[in-house]
Amino acid sequence: MLTHFPEKSGPVEKGVSKIALSNRQKRIAEIVRQSGPITGEKIARQLNVTRAALRSDLAILVMGGIIDARPKVGYFYTGKNTLGMLMEEISSITVEDIQSVPVAINNMKNAYEAVVTMFLEDVGTIYVIDEKGLLVGVVSRKDLLKAATNNSGDLKDVPVVMVMTPLAKVVTVTPETSVAAAARKIIDNEIDSLPVVKCVDEVTRSFEVIGRVTKTNFTHLLVDIAEGKGGNYHKDDR
Repeated sequence: MLTHFPEKSGPVEKGVSKIALSNRQKRIAEIVRQSGPITGEKIARQLNVTRAALRSDLAILVMGGIIDARPKVGYFYTGKNTLGMLMEEISSITVEDIQSVPVAINNMKNAYEAVVTMFLEDVGTIYVIDEKGLLVGVVSRKDLLKAATNNSGDLKDVPVVMVMTPLAKVVTVTPETSVAAAARKIIDNEIDSLPVVKCVDEVTRSFEVIGRVTKTNFTHLLVDIAEGKGGNYHKDDR
């Protein structure tokens, strides 16, 4: 089973429990975990590099408490809590790192136009905005399905504002929100996505929609972390 380690983002000091690793350091830690005790020469052969090239990487792993070394024995895995390291990885990722482009519709449109937009854009939620581009509500597949089943007339005659969830009931996140907090909001509110907003006026609760975060975004993140690609999400690493 592959153990995943955070991406490198800064210097490491001895005794500091939080450590970020480069991809090569992750591979070294995994080799030691699976094959330790193992000598530096054998690790170098597995990575097709020289022993000297690994000196700094091994030093960082030892100082970080992930591996240790003994004379005439080699390097061995210390059993640092990899779940905790994974939590550190996730806690450093924000909504801004995984968000998608929002799909919006003007509040003067009708429910039929919302259905067409949703189909063409292949999304499950559309954000309703006013003439100033500010968020006024959210319309989902469920909202449109309910409108279609409860209305005997043409959806072209039904204003989208009549079927949307109004702003007062909309759950939002900001770009700085952690992905864990955003995921919790989706779970607790039993919704499929969240609008990522920038506050224009706190008093009037006016928001500009600058993104969206969906269950699909979280699925992609989970898969990428499982494949050791979590560090690709960090803004500083782009």
